[in-house]
Amino acid sequence: MVNADRTPPECPGGHDGMPESDAGRHLQNQLEILIQDFRRSTEPPMPVFVVHAQEDRDDDAVAGLVRQLHAGQEAHGTRCAVVTQDAYEGATEVRRAAALVRALSDPRKWGGPKALYRRYAFPRLRLVHAIDDAVAALGDSWPSPASGSPEAGQDQRQRLLNELAQQRWRPKNTARWRSGLPLFDMAHILPASLVTVLAALLARSEWYVAVGAGLVFLLLLTVLNYVLPGRAPIFLWLRRESRWFMTTTFLRAADQEESTEVSLLRPVGSWKAIAARAYDVAEALRAGGDFHLQLCVLALREDLRDNHRRWSWDLRGFKRPRPPMLFLPHADDRNGGVELIRAISDVRSRRSELDPLLVVAAVRAQDVPRLDRGVVRTAPAPDAAPPTFGVRLRTWYREWGRDLRAEQSPSRERSVLPWVMKIPLPHDQLGPVEEGRHHLRASSRPTLARLVWALHTLVLVIALLSAATVMRADALHDRYCSASVLTANRDTRRAQAPDGRTECIGIATDGLRFADWLPAPDPGDDVKALTAGDETPWTVADLEDRIAAQNARVLDGPAGTYVTVVYAGPLSADTSAGSSLVKGAEELAGVYLAQAVINENSSVKLRVLVANGGVDLGHQEEMAEAIAGYAAHDPTVVGVVGTGRDLKSSRATTRILMEAGLPVVSGTNSATYLPREFANWFSLAATDEWQTRQLGLIAAQLRTPDRRQYALVLARDTARTDDLYTDEQARYGQGMLRRQGFTPLPQRRYTLTGGKPELRSHAQEICRGSRVPSVIYFAGRVEDIDPLMTQLGTEPGCAGKPLAILTGDDLSKADFAGGGQSVAPKVTLYHAALAELRTAATRTAFYLDAAQHLPGLRGHRLRYDSPALASGQTALAHDATRALFWAATRGDRPQSRASTWVNLRSVKIEGMATGTIDFTGAPLYGDRTGHSIVLKEVRRTADGTSTPRVVCRRTAGHTAPLTQKECRISR
Repeated sequence: MVNADRTPPECPGGHDGMPESDAGRHLQNQLEILIQDFRRSTEPPMPVFVVHAQEDRDDDAVAGLVRQLHAGQEAHGTRCAVVTQDAYEGATEVRRAAALVRALSDPRKWGGPKALYRRYAFPRLRLVHAIDDAVAALGDSWPSPASGSPEAGQDQRQRLLNELAQQRWRPKNTARWRSGLPLFDMAHILPASLVTVLAALLARSEWYVAVGAGLVFLLLLTVLNYVLPGRAPIFLWLRRESRWFMTTTFLRAADQEESTEVSLLRPVGSWKAIAARAYDVAEALRAGGDFHLQLCVLALREDLRDNHRRWSWDLRGFKRPRPPMLFLPHADDRNGGVELIRAISDVRSRRSELDPLLVVAAVRAQDVPRLDRGVVRTAPAPDAAPPTFGVRLRTWYREWGRDLRAEQSPSRERSVLPWVMKIPLPHDQLGPVEEGRHHLRASSRPTLARLVWALHTLVLVIALLSAATVMRADALHDRYCSASVLTANRDTRRAQAPDGRTECIGIATDGLRFADWLPAPDPGDDVKALTAGDETPWTVADLEDRIAAQNARVLDGPAGTYVTVVYAGPLSADTSAGSSLVKGAEELAGVYLAQAVINENSSVKLRVLVANGGVDLGHQEEMAEAIAGYAAHDPTVVGVVGTGRDLKSSRATTRILMEAGLPVVSGTNSATYLPREFANWFSLAATDEWQTRQLGLIAAQLRTPDRRQYALVLARDTARTDDLYTDEQARYGQGMLRRQGFTPLPQRRYTLTGGKPELRSHAQEICRGSRVPSVIYFAGRVEDIDPLMTQLGTEPGCAGKPLAILTGDDLSKADFAGGGQSVAPKVTLYHAALAELRTAATRTAFYLDAAQHLPGLRGHRLRYDSPALASGQTALAHDATRALFWAATRGDRPQSRASTWVNLRSVKIEGMATGTIDFTGAPLYGDRTGHSIVLKEVRRTADGTSTPRVVCRRTAGHTAPLTQKECRISR
């Protein structure tokens, strides 16, 4: 008896094709048991069931039984093919059998409307038919044409290949179009195009560039594959049928000398191997015999195995839980059915793999002797209680399965057909089935793979992935400055500038340019310095391009012969507040000038990366994190130049860089606390505290002894800003005025509205009160000086009366000589400047180098007071870069990051733009001496312009303190 757990449930009936006889019911049950085992992945051997009548008069009934089995299996959703044609063309029974197999290569022959999943594909069988058709087209004279014929002098192999190319390696008279699409090699062309798209996306191209590249590649391959006539399809050697064609041992000749290997990386060699194999097969097909039929059966068998392969990319074996069945209601010599049965058994005996094909064939009683040796050789001995037909059928199947291994032994008689299970049907089993008797049906519930790995699931997954991709791409584009659909340059990110524009923050890598994020210049806009070209002969874009060119030459040189320095500065502009990027542009020019001179004269080269901290370095902490992140995987980065504004975030910025092991050399940051708190901080700028002490030399001369004089600190309100420079200036200025004997008035803070200072109310209260100050310490920015002078020059109580204004180094950026700023009548302005250029000019090559390398200055004769260089920002950045490079290349060899940090305390370089850069006397966590300093006096002239005058100065490297005698003013 059959085990209960293997027995399928009963079919409720009610469909066409229900068995009409008892034998049919039992046969149907046996088929369903095999299907159940197949569904459970036990891979049962599938026999060729040959049913025949015991009496000649029942032949038609047996044929009808096979048709009923076909109808029943089709109703159960089995993929079935039925041979309804009585005869096939062919001179021999073998050729007719081959024609029968050819008819089975039509996918429409398999599976009715209830069949699960898509149609079968028969690429291997179609390839065999294509070669057979090519041989037929060449005629009987191939491959040995008659002497003197036009074909005699031709290469016979090439003739075959030409014919196959004309057929596109497909059988003749097959459809070239399916569903309106050309039958080009989509299995390889489409993936290749998708790989092209993916590669473009990973290269951070725009999505439309990637899609366009994929479409162009798809079109190119389509033209090569389909439009060009007379050639083999592209990627032929990668097709699954070609791989089978070259690897099956059935076609391997013993004396084969040519290579049979096919490889993705060897298209020419693979093509030659396929051509040689096709010629051998064609010769064998021309010779005739059983080879043609057995090759067709083998190809059919391998195609069906592939169509039911479980672990394929589409899991099609899991989606087709019922094996394919072939029904032959009349297997005879006219349709080649008997020879087909024999060929199936012979091919299976030669192969070691199981295939899923289940064959049910009916033969006439007179044809049984042709298949007279099967599992049942003689009728079983009569029993006292003869078993039922169903029990006998299951017993025969078990015996067949047990004897299958021995029957396939090569030592057995070759006439034995081990895969054929002959089933005699007695007359009493062909009668009508008893009412109420049911047949079995294997489980019909869809498999998990059918539900999960299906087209609707694929559509859903693609939709979700597309939505997720779009959302991710949108998020990447919103966050990073350079992003594609899948990836982004994470060294920079987008941020909102104070004017609502988008600025790019971070360190520029992979060809990114901060100049691309600057607002375009507006000729009608009265806001100055949008692109730095308004006040300098160069633009940020000019400098970035030249730095990139220098970097490219450095990287093209030998490895390990360069160091990398990062410039970190403000390379964004706030159009609403009038904030310019003159500082950033001038500092970047100094860094580039140092790079150009170093790379021209040094064996160790300098590579410069540019980092942007946003408008007025408002995002310098994020910039520092980007620099530290980049330096973590680039050991050539030895330090940072810049961070030239004193902000509340300066401590965190310096700490981030210190923890990354990066020393910082600043040209213009005058913070007093940074050198006292951080060992990695080195600055060329005089500190705010020291500056105000020097301004005290002037304040002392403004003080009349034995007389009360009022003084006032007027500072910008920093409550809502990150500005710390103003607070330090105000605090040290207040202390200095008190030490000089002035009576301090309450400190005043002015606010900004729309980027402009609100000074009118302050001027009224200062000038109309009973205690009018004679000295004002202005702790503000250079852009606020003109509004202040306007108010002081028009407000009664101050207008026309002597007034002194003291202020820090930010006023060194003002262009008084060029008319950019002016002072009010009777007002004298005293300010500090960080760079003394005049005295040092005679001992430096800075100006000759600037004229040679800086954009817009070639051919100019430059001086210390040339408008492009007078502010000292370019000179200080140049000197800071030269100092850092000196420490990074001690001994004329690149130094590590840690060594550079240590070497900075031994730096002493003469001949710089600001004098001698000397860090040798700089104490750890303390103030150093030897800063460059200039104290200037600005007065109004008779024609309304303003004239600056140097009161006193020190070049960098001079440690002698300034004296009141040196800094004598005229009152």
